[in-house]
Formats: sequence, C-alpha cells, structure tokens
Amino acid sequence: MTSSRDRFDFMSLSINRRAVLAAAAGFAGIAAFQTGAFARLLQDVSKTGVDPSKWNIETINALAGTITVDTAAELHALVPDTASGKVSLWINGPVESTPQIAKDFYEEFGTIFKTWYPNLELDRQNVDYNDLLDKLRTASAGGAAPDVAKMPILWGVEFAARGDLQEIILEDYGLSKELFWEGALKSVTWEGKYYGIPTNNETMAFIWNKQLFADAGLDPENPPATWADVVAYSKAIKEKTGAFGYGMVAKVNAGNTPFRYMPMVWAYGSSALDEAETAPTMKTTMINNEGGVAALQNMYDMYVTDRSVPTSALTNTQVENQDLFISGQVAMMIAHPSEYVTMQNKLAAAEGDEKALAQTVVDNMSYGLIPEGPVRRSVVFGGSNAHIFTDKAHGGAINAEGAKAVVAALTSPEWALKNNWTDSNPANLRGFETEWMKQRLTDIRFLEVTTSMLPYGVPFPVVPESTEIMNIIIPEMIQNALTETMSVQEAADDAAARITELISQA
Repeated sequence: MTSSRDRFDFMSLSINRRAVLAAAAGFAGIAAFQTGAFARLLQDVSKTGVDPSKWNIETINALAGTITVDTAAELHALVPDTASGKVSLWINGPVESTPQIAKDFYEEFGTIFKTWYPNLELDRQNVDYNDLLDKLRTASAGGAAPDVAKMPILWGVEFAARGDLQEIILEDYGLSKELFWEGALKSVTWEGKYYGIPTNNETMAFIWNKQLFADAGLDPENPPATWADVVAYSKAIKEKTGAFGYGMVAKVNAGNTPFRYMPMVWAYGSSALDEAETAPTMKTTMINNEGGVAALQNMYDMYVTDRSVPTSALTNTQVENQDLFISGQVAMMIAHPSEYVTMQNKLAAAEGDEKALAQTVVDNMSYGLIPEGPVRRSVVFGGSNAHIFTDKAHGGAINAEGAKAVVAALTSPEWALKNNWTDSNPANLRGFETEWMKQRLTDIRFLEVTTSMLPYGVPFPVVPESTEIMNIIIPEMIQNALTETMSVQEAADDAAARITELISQA
C-alpha cells in the first residue's frame, strides 16, 4: 500500500528547480504550471513525463481543480488577435453516435475561436476517420493539404518522413518537453526533430466481471497482477464457470489486435522493433527474443491448450468482445473508460432475461491496471497530434499566424481536454490541473483508473512502416501460432524476418 507521504512528497519542489523550468518555458501562461502541483511530479528537468510511482488515482484526483486558465490571454501572448486570413484544419470530429457533450464542445470550439481571432476564417473540415488518412495522403501528394491537421498518433511519421510536415519548436508555443508525456513526444519525433504537438493521449485499462471471478473461486476485488496470472485465471474461469476467461483479439488488419497484444509483448521485454527500450533505434526487431516468444506462448496456451478464450478470437474485434462481455460469456478484457458507457447502452437496449443478465454484468464490472510482466507494466500509448503542413504539401504559402493560432488552441490545457472530453485526456499536462478535469472525473466513471496507466504508455514504432508491422505482420504471427500453421518459435522467427526485410527497404 502506498503511503500518504509517498503519494504527495512531490509537493517539495525546490525554488531553484522552478526557476529552471520557468526559464525553459519562457511564457507567462506556463508560470502557473511551474509553481503548481503538476510541476512537482517531474523527476528531472531533463526528462519528460512524471514518476509513475507518484502518478496514481489519488494524485489524479488531488491535481484536478488546482489552477485557473485564461485561454484567450495565453493564445494572444503567442499570436495577436489581429491575425487574419484563411486557415484550414482537417480533423476527425464527432459522428452521429458521438455523445452529445462532445458534439457541443466541437461546436463551441468553432464559435469561441472566432471570438479569439475575429479576422481569421477557420475552415474546419470534419473528415470521417476511415477516410482521413487517404484523403491527407492524396492532398499532400497533390499540393492540396490543409494548413493544419489533427491526426491519430501513428499517422504523422509517414508525412514527416516524406517532408510534408513543418518542424515544430515547442518553445515557440510557450511549451516545453516537461509539459508532455515521454511517449507523446516520441510520437512526434522524426530524425531528432519534432514535427507536431500532442493534443490528447489515452491509455486503456483492465476490465473484469467480479461475479464470474467469485463463481470461479477468485478474489472479485483483485484482478490478475501479472500476465501469467491472466493465463491461470482464464483457465480457472473456463473450467469452473464455463465462461471464457479472457477476451482475446487476434484479427488481422484490425487496430484492436495490436492495442491488446503489444502490452503483453512489452511487459515481457520484447518489442516489434525496439520501441519500448529507453533509447530505441527503430532499426532492429526484438519480436522473436525470449520475451517475445513467451508472450506468444501465453496466447497459444489460452487459445490452443486451455481453450479458455473464444474460438472466434481469430476474427473478433473489440465489438464482438463487448457483446460477449455484456452477456456474461467473457470475464476479462482490455478496454477504454468508455467501455462502461457502452455496457450501460447495451443494458438499456436489452430485453427479458438478457436484460437481467446484462444488469448483473454492469453491476459487477470493475477496472484496474493492466497486468505487468517480468520486465515492466505497459500499455499502448494512444492519442492524436496537431501538425502543420509545408508550403509544398499545401500548394502555396501556409498562413503561418493562423496555423500557429489553431495549433496553440488545440494543444491548450482547456481545449486539449474539452475537444477530447469523453474518450481521451489532455496531452498538455496542465489540463489535468483544471476545473474541467475535475468535472470529467466526476462525470466519467473509471476515468481515473485508465488515466493512471499513462506513465506506462509505449507508442507504436515511430516509423513509416509501423502500420504494416502492427496491423499485418504481428496479427499474422499470432494467427500462425494459434492455428498451429507454425510452432510458436517459428511464427515469431517468421515475423522477425518479415519485419527485418520491411525496415531494410526504407
């Protein structure tokens, strides 16, 4: 049990340390951060992020509501309100199924931006997620890219590698690396330079059905601490209740698969390349090292040996797992905080006997940290980043002031939070100290649990080939092992050879 002193001794930040931070940031709005509670979590001025041992549910709740932010004043210190012209922004915004509060904030941002910059015409295009990447590829190749785009965390490196994105200097925005998670800055780094600014970041957590745990003779208040425990718990649940223990996802070319498999791989000291290492080179693969083989063996044991996961795992996405979980057929899975709301919605739509069962599942649904492995605890570090395109990709001169104003607004502590209210967290660490974060913690159940996973986040490899590695090669490796087309070792070696060949062509 972490003591009260262990949780809050970050309050003793020295005056000299604050002075160093203040000089690094050079922006009036950041002064509140430098003397605020969040600054006291910083391990060292030369590092990013915070000490995981001091970032927990208690800390998250204690930080919320400790500062007041004047967004207009901070923006105008960067870009004067006289900025003019047209500036374009492409973004994956709300859809029909998006919660109303997220739609309201989306509209509010457009309205308030006009009050901040009355002479700037913001042309904001809400592009469907499934279309945005290809649309940006086509536009940038043809000299028709927008001034600014907000992209999912994995996409930007492709455009940076082609020279389509401008280099970003954080200090030009009144920011410093200490204001972001280490994984967030890794995701916008290409050849040692930043090509974007993180807007929002999220991590998932471990979910379990306490009733199925109790029925299997397991402690319903304590989830598995390690991945080895997950395998053992999954087997026990299947044998004693008939329900599947773990909601495995192994479909090829489905983003759900690497998001749920890679945390185990990293936990065992492996990586697709070497992305989980302290100083990754992104030039070699570790997927078939001892840890990588051990992680894949866990999947084999659950699927083939114990048969404690759905046989449909080869084609399941998280959508199918949600249905299995709400019907009491799966006891454990990895998911977002929004999963609780999803289960409530499924409960509302259920009828008859199914409704009673769904009510039991919702009543017994709980969240905890993702299990750790022999080397570390890990989770996929997700989110989005704001990028400014080059004049060439844009097909003419970028509106420099307008683009800077848009990026500064998207990454401000207020709108990094409000624009991602229901499904993510502010990348700008000052956002965690605001009254808005305090409200979110009240409104969104289990948010503090998934948020407490942030220090353990690892971004996917920041290389142009990352999508093929994560969505094709890794899932096909899993399928080769689970279908016994190859042995576990052979499947890992085959994946390593394919990854090596792919990155050697870069």
